[in-house]
Amino acid sequence: MGCGGCSTGRSCGSTPKGCKNNGSCGTGGCNKLNVFDWLSGMSEASTSKNSIVEVRFKNTRKEFFHTNGISLNKGDIVATETQSGHDIGVISTTGELVKIQMRIKGIKPDSKDIRKIYRKANENDIEKWHKSIEREKESMYTARRAAKDHGLQMKISDVEFQGDGTKVTLYYTADDRVDFRELIKSLAEKFKVRIEMRQIGTRQEAGRLGGIGSCGRELCCSTWLTDFRTVSTSAAKYQQLSINPTKLAGQCGKLKCCLNYELETYMDAIKDFPSSDERLVTKKGVALHMKTDIFKRLMWYVYEDARESFIPIPVDRVKEIVAMNGKGKYPDDLKNFEKVEIPEKVVEYENVVGQDSITRFDRKNNNSKKKKKKRFGRRKKDKRNS
Repeated sequence: MGCGGCSTGRSCGSTPKGCKNNGSCGTGGCNKLNVFDWLSGMSEASTSKNSIVEVRFKNTRKEFFHTNGISLNKGDIVATETQSGHDIGVISTTGELVKIQMRIKGIKPDSKDIRKIYRKANENDIEKWHKSIEREKESMYTARRAAKDHGLQMKISDVEFQGDGTKVTLYYTADDRVDFRELIKSLAEKFKVRIEMRQIGTRQEAGRLGGIGSCGRELCCSTWLTDFRTVSTSAAKYQQLSINPTKLAGQCGKLKCCLNYELETYMDAIKDFPSSDERLVTKKGVALHMKTDIFKRLMWYVYEDARESFIPIPVDRVKEIVAMNGKGKYPDDLKNFEKVEIPEKVVEYENVVGQDSITRFDRKNNNSKKKKKKRFGRRKKDKRNS
């Protein structure tokens, strides 16, 4: 049951398609938003009891449920309470870690929104669950065709059937408000179940569908990221990145979430740098700022009348020039403050032993052939003389 709740292998109904480990990989990479229980090895955490567990459903949907006195472990398939009927999910987190997750998401243990778990899923529950899963792919294509026939400007990105097969949820994205009442009527006649339409954003859509980012790893929104913060172009400017929409945009079409990861570090580091709008006045002319290297703490300047030559100056020396300009003093030339990079000595490799030639074995063979010829020639002479 390794891929019973992940999107990539959910349709196969038994084993995940990715790592071929049959759902037993140690990293839990078959599941989206997988949580590592780092408190499982602690004795206090293992002995303490928590009546609430986290249950994972399809893709990135997770909810908290009361155990209702049932002894449950991570990985158990359970039947959970819903507004009507029941749903099937997999236990993703138990114990003390659930309390931490609830505290992060701002959910109180006595909240009325927390439903209960009916029982551990039996064979009939799992059989219905798999039948519902098998209907999802074809239902999504049917829903997309129906939306196109009704002329609705919307994109249906995912379909999720309830565990008991009595309800189907359609996740869609749209730029404007969509009147899908007629669509629901037509789909209800085809599917013979209750229809729920749920609008999601483009970032949530990318998280549900998944994929590989430009970095070569799985998308953060589909593996661990749950807090979708706004990303602005100023984050790229602080990190000295070129404002290129094709490179800065993710698969969702918006700016990459990873631009915010190191933003605070860059902002703290750049506080010590002089303003890039500051001009350096010298007797030779006025110099303009062109670029900054935060790691090397260098700032490049060019003269207004000679913009082809960049002059790298350390940050401390730039502050010194700015202080001189404030006092009405002007240095002769920025070249006096330029950081001269001493080229590293490249140690040339010397063939001391004389065994680096590729053809050294060929030479040995040639010498041995020559020796054999000489020996053979001597034998012939000795025979003639005898």
